[in-house]
Amino acid sequence: MNLVVSSAPHIRSPRTTKHIMLDVLIALLPATAAGIVFFGWAAAVTVLLSVFSAALTEFVWYIVEHKIWRNGKETLRGFVKGFDFTSLVTGLLLALCLPASPDALYMPVLGAIFAVAVVKMLFGGTGKNIVNPAITGRIFLFISFTAMTVYPAANFMPLLDYNLSLTTGASTGAGVSDALSTGATQLGNLLNGNALLSNLDLFLGTGVAGCIGETCKLALLVGYLYLCVRGVIKWYLPVLYIGMTGLFAVALEGFDFGYFLPSILSGGLFLGAIFMATDYVTSPKSKLGNIIYFIALGLLTAGLRKATGIEVVSFCILLMNFLVFLIDLAIKPRPFGYVRRKKTKEANK
Repeated sequence: MNLVVSSAPHIRSPRTTKHIMLDVLIALLPATAAGIVFFGWAAAVTVLLSVFSAALTEFVWYIVEHKIWRNGKETLRGFVKGFDFTSLVTGLLLALCLPASPDALYMPVLGAIFAVAVVKMLFGGTGKNIVNPAITGRIFLFISFTAMTVYPAANFMPLLDYNLSLTTGASTGAGVSDALSTGATQLGNLLNGNALLSNLDLFLGTGVAGCIGETCKLALLVGYLYLCVRGVIKWYLPVLYIGMTGLFAVALEGFDFGYFLPSILSGGLFLGAIFMATDYVTSPKSKLGNIIYFIALGLLTAGLRKATGIEVVSFCILLMNFLVFLIDLAIKPRPFGYVRRKKTKEANK
């Protein structure tokens, strides 16, 4: 008889890692569909390459680690049985963090291989990684390839441009259209004082230049509601991150509340707050620790955005991932099943 010891807590439940990852995949479908509609075939190919490369990397690692040449059938059966969809989630999240660049289709492949092989499998597989694989894969690509700094605009006319053309009989021409074709993101324009799109455009993703999955906030909110209903994430944690980012951005701009909505609707804040910062493995174990973690993320994101003039959500999440163990050391999670002992009159005598 073999004794199998897994990490705590030891709770019998029909809900497994595979079920949770399947919920995350479902929640990402609206943003994926919106990205493909907005950016066309290049987005679809980027998603397919990233997801396939991530799954294939895990498969190759598994069969080599378990020496498939010794017992092929058992090894394949073990992979299929233990496959928990985490590599698919990593691949899809990574793809949604990338620009739809038809000339840089090598990026989703290389990023997925790095995320799964180096960040996840090298540290022991699911639950053993110390940082978020998709986030780290994106940063690896960002510091390696200049193609990560060019962001095509969505294939939809901005509502601002459309409304002006209806009222004046002409397009805004060089104003909005040229800015959207340069590859500069709306967040970059905002931080440089050149905001061009309305808050409604930013919410819907129309005309927004950015990564595949970050443009349509409506689609991301649909996924957020699904995860909340399914009990996969705590509803208040992404709200803390997003709200704190907006409020601190307002404070940094002299308490001009006109910056609140543009600062939270620009860039990859929604995608990072909902799907990456809430990762079970790389976030604190206690409730108070999570509150501190997400507030710190908001302050760090707004502050570094102001200081650098670029999007820093990925870097902030990665940095806070490294600090999670310190938060867990300082704030001990309550043991499972712990009940506070009530004081009795006799004990007080």
